[in-house]
Amino acid sequence: MDPLSDVLSLLKPRSYVSGGFLIGDASIQWPAHAGIKCYAVVSGECWLSVEGVAEPVLLTAGDCYLLPPGPPFRLATDLSATPIDFQTFRLTRKSGGEVPAKGGKNCYLVGGHFGLTGSHADFLLNSLAPIVHIRKESDKAAMRWSLERMKEELADPQPGSALIAQQLAYMMLVQALRLHLADQDKDGVGWLFALADKRMGAAIRCMHDDPAHRWTLQKLAVQVGMSRSIFALRFKQMVGETPMEYLTRWRMLLAGDRLRNSGESTSAIALALGYESESAFGKAFKRVMACTPREHRRAGTPTGILAANAGN
Repeated sequence: MDPLSDVLSLLKPRSYVSGGFLIGDASIQWPAHAGIKCYAVVSGECWLSVEGVAEPVLLTAGDCYLLPPGPPFRLATDLSATPIDFQTFRLTRKSGGEVPAKGGKNCYLVGGHFGLTGSHADFLLNSLAPIVHIRKESDKAAMRWSLERMKEELADPQPGSALIAQQLAYMMLVQALRLHLADQDKDGVGWLFALADKRMGAAIRCMHDDPAHRWTLQKLAVQVGMSRSIFALRFKQMVGETPMEYLTRWRMLLAGDRLRNSGESTSAIALALGYESESAFGKAFKRVMACTPREHRRAGTPTGILAANAGN
């Protein structure tokens, strides 16, 4: 698999909520949330305001937004309207109504709210801004099929529609992350942005394709056609950690998944990931994961779980 698929497979995004909702001439206030929210505007427009972010963001038809775990936020078709608490909004919807639309203002959104059940979710989340706004026309075109298909499933539910809506929401999440990392206007730090760089992305793919290999700075630099010193500097600038630190953390994330989800012995996992001794592996694991391999295996719930709030 490619690195983005690798990481998402380990973090196992699980959809807590998927579907659509209509905002009339109103302002809806959501509380602080865990997990990732990924929604897109099918029709109309609204403003997205996140606590701590200076300016609200205007979302128009086709726009998509990602919100990593963070502070309260608000969606509004009218910024001057008094915010309605999200729970009140939910009760209105459950009773068969929607927020009243005055003056024809309506905004319909579809998407999902995902929890990350794998270890070290910050591996992904640290690369995301408080608001990830997908708005280029070319990006909207790439998202259009998923949006229209989800709209159809929600408008005319058929057997299996709930599952299809979940899968479409997940597809939107992956697509939004892919478009975000490919956005050359962004200047972020983290492995997600590094994937869009030809040479840094190639180095990360080398480590993901063969994590047990005895990689060194020199070997990786040769793989991407750079000098050892320039490669090391560039990687640290783009990823936020050295190549060897990245490699160790990736190995430990793989190890953590295998400890939880396979019957392999610790020594077998250590050997499979390039460690000649279980002792050296154990020290590296504890340094990265803040617990021993045994403690990690015995834990009943994955470390770093992000439990999502109920609702959209």
